[in-house]
Amino acid sequence: MADLEPLLGVQEPPHVITKSTRIASLDVFRGLCVFVSSLPLSLSPLLFFLDLQISVGIELMMLVDYVGSIFPIIAHSPWNGLRLADIVMPFFLFVAGVSLALVYKKVSNRVDATRKAVLRAVKLFLLGVFLQGGYFHGINSLTYGVDIERIRWLGILQRISIGYIVAALCEIWLSRRTHREVGFFKSYYWHWILAFSLSAMYLGLVYGLYVPDWRFEISSPTSSMLPINGSYAYMVKCSVRGDLGPACNSAGMIDRYVLGIDHLYAKPVYRNLKECNMTNSQVSESSPSWCHAPFDPEGLLSSLTAAVTCIIGLQCGHVLAHIQDHKERIQNWSLFSVSLLLLGMLLAFIGIPVNKSLYTISYMLITSASAGITFCALYLLVDVYGYRWVTTPLGWMGKHSLSIFVLVTSNIAVIAIQGFYWSKPENNLVEHVYISENT
Repeated sequence: MADLEPLLGVQEPPHVITKSTRIASLDVFRGLCVFVSSLPLSLSPLLFFLDLQISVGIELMMLVDYVGSIFPIIAHSPWNGLRLADIVMPFFLFVAGVSLALVYKKVSNRVDATRKAVLRAVKLFLLGVFLQGGYFHGINSLTYGVDIERIRWLGILQRISIGYIVAALCEIWLSRRTHREVGFFKSYYWHWILAFSLSAMYLGLVYGLYVPDWRFEISSPTSSMLPINGSYAYMVKCSVRGDLGPACNSAGMIDRYVLGIDHLYAKPVYRNLKECNMTNSQVSESSPSWCHAPFDPEGLLSSLTAAVTCIIGLQCGHVLAHIQDHKERIQNWSLFSVSLLLLGMLLAFIGIPVNKSLYTISYMLITSASAGITFCALYLLVDVYGYRWVTTPLGWMGKHSLSIFVLVTSNIAVIAIQGFYWSKPENNLVEHVYISENT
């Protein structure tokens, strides 16, 4: 577990940055990401102890994906738009990129550094498959085990591992270390060539691929259109090119062809759209057919722009690694972040939607800029003015980010509590809290 921490942004090794010069704002920034991602876990006990009677059809202590009916601003946006939960992934990718500039400030052996980076990325990817692939059945069944035919291959940690390895290889092999000057385009123009190439590839695929009509089957739907051999078949009418809606986008088509529809996320957030008429966490029979289909928000195509976020964080890390003056650091970060923000807003204005599920270019730029501005503010507060006591809890969470992330993402902490009961499984703390809140 310890050697995976750098993938979530922990600084290493000791010869790169010592304890006395540790950038505390990096830990605080990372801790803030962990806190936001586990915010419902923190709020649920508070609601219980305050005896707030909120009648909702969701389990307590779930991740931000499932608390929209209580705190809409926290939950993911159903499709286009930006909410608090939508910034967590880009922030993790950004801080991982920042840390890579410190980790690989001096590389004596590129081959050895590459081997270690690939090994770390593979470990994190496999950990993500274990945690989010379906092995843990959730807080209701208290069972485990996964059907290999339906395992989910992609997820949060897998996306971080992909962004990490792209940025790590970029830093190891594409940095020009002969120049002393530090800038976002001078010594690292090959990084930007790669970032622009990934973005162009994304745009070409998302707008250029033709998406035909497609058909899928599910074994236990809420409604049916055509029963076939114990399953139900749905037909989605598309025959379009460049569509960015939930039904006919090329990102979903690529995942269905490459990964298989049974290996995608079974409860996509777009089911919260009005068109899907969700009632009691079930899709209405009158809903469009695509509302029943799986869709992976951490899919293959969107991993291209996610990797660009990590490269953007890497450029901010170069300023941290090579510039010592606080004022100059803040000036560089501020100018860079504001420029990205304006560009992202311009793209959104001309018609490229801000969409987390597709990780659109506008979303990538706006969230990367937000991460840069947030990090700049934390750096000013913690490392410049020295108000570390204010952010001590976040700093602690940042130092143990991966462990906390694993506990929250897998629901291990909740399952462990729920495993203790009186007389029968229904008499446990989690179930008691849930029933109390819904009576």
